[in-house]
Amino acid sequence: MSNMRDRQLDGLRTIAVAMVLYAHFFAADGSIWGHLGVRLFFVLSGFLITRLLLEARADARYQPATALKAFYIRRALRIFPPYFAVLALVWLVNLEGVRGTGSLKWHALYLANYWYALRGEWTPWVLCHTWSLSIEEQFYIVWPLAILLTPRRMIGGICLAVIACSLAYRLCWPLTGTPSLVRDLLPSGSMDALACGALLATYRERTQAWPQWMRLSWMPLVAAASVALWLRPDPITPALDWFIWIGSEVFPLVPLVMLVGAASLGFRSAFGQLLESAPMAATGRISYGIYLFHPIILSLIVRAQAWIPVNVSQQGFGRLIIGSAATLAVAAISWRLFEKPLNGFKRHFPYVARDNLPVAAAGEPWEPRRGAKIYETTLSRRDTHDPGEAVQASDLQ
Repeated sequence: MSNMRDRQLDGLRTIAVAMVLYAHFFAADGSIWGHLGVRLFFVLSGFLITRLLLEARADARYQPATALKAFYIRRALRIFPPYFAVLALVWLVNLEGVRGTGSLKWHALYLANYWYALRGEWTPWVLCHTWSLSIEEQFYIVWPLAILLTPRRMIGGICLAVIACSLAYRLCWPLTGTPSLVRDLLPSGSMDALACGALLATYRERTQAWPQWMRLSWMPLVAAASVALWLRPDPITPALDWFIWIGSEVFPLVPLVMLVGAASLGFRSAFGQLLESAPMAATGRISYGIYLFHPIILSLIVRAQAWIPVNVSQQGFGRLIIGSAATLAVAAISWRLFEKPLNGFKRHFPYVARDNLPVAAAGEPWEPRRGAKIYETTLSRRDTHDPGEAVQASDLQ
């Protein structure tokens, strides 16, 4: 995959995090748009993580223990340092009274989604965005085992089974309870997006062509999802709320998958040039930090309202401009001085051992096992390339 196409995936991360910032800094009722941005992150993560694991598995030097060890260590190097730095800062400053909530141990264990679901409220709100990070971490614990240890022919079926179970959870919700945070924050409410991205990665091993039903359905699904996203009647019945939830969560899945799939091949259009542009690529590289820091920044700028000439205490342009600029600055500094140096240690943990090539008998050329590939231009290059210059699946959040 070329660097330019990797940059387009970075550009998609910029779009996803921009939707979150718009929702939390500007929109009067931003939960839907922010959640859609998170859904795009989920599809991206499922696709890129699965693609990387499949490439490792296809390498002639592949060993399950080596690949699993590399995956978990590389994920820890990318995710843990800024995440736990934020938790430490929030605890030290006692931002928004977080110490009194007793939630930090849940966040530290990546169980924030269960914390908020069990309580039915977004308290403490300054860490409420970590629900999605918890779901991704729960996904990362289990998914490499499925991809690296199960028979290759079963991986596509596993993806379909996960998607089916998640959709069944959504369709059966009216029989199980009234709308609540539990509905959205349990892993079953998000695994469909992650598994759709993973299914895309397995499908792309065989062909780049889209199935006919996807090519015919994506535009009607975009239209239906748009109606659901904008439909907010008052009062709203439980049945209508469920329909809107299905429309805004499930209908966008196929368009989001096709968006990620097309960007992975490279849009040959003005949109592709936009995604590849330097500002979009640079913002995408630090999107994890942007997502992680933005509620902290929001809390701090609201406290500093007396020294800020525009209104940041309420949703609107002032909050969007000041909050976004401050978040970008903090995320860029964090990436350059903190995250990127630690990220460089990932080169010591390749998915396939570089010095583990099979040794042929004297005088005989070595041949890889049937169907195996040596990914010198993908896995090896990712391990040695500057981690700040291109998308790496293990960097995604």
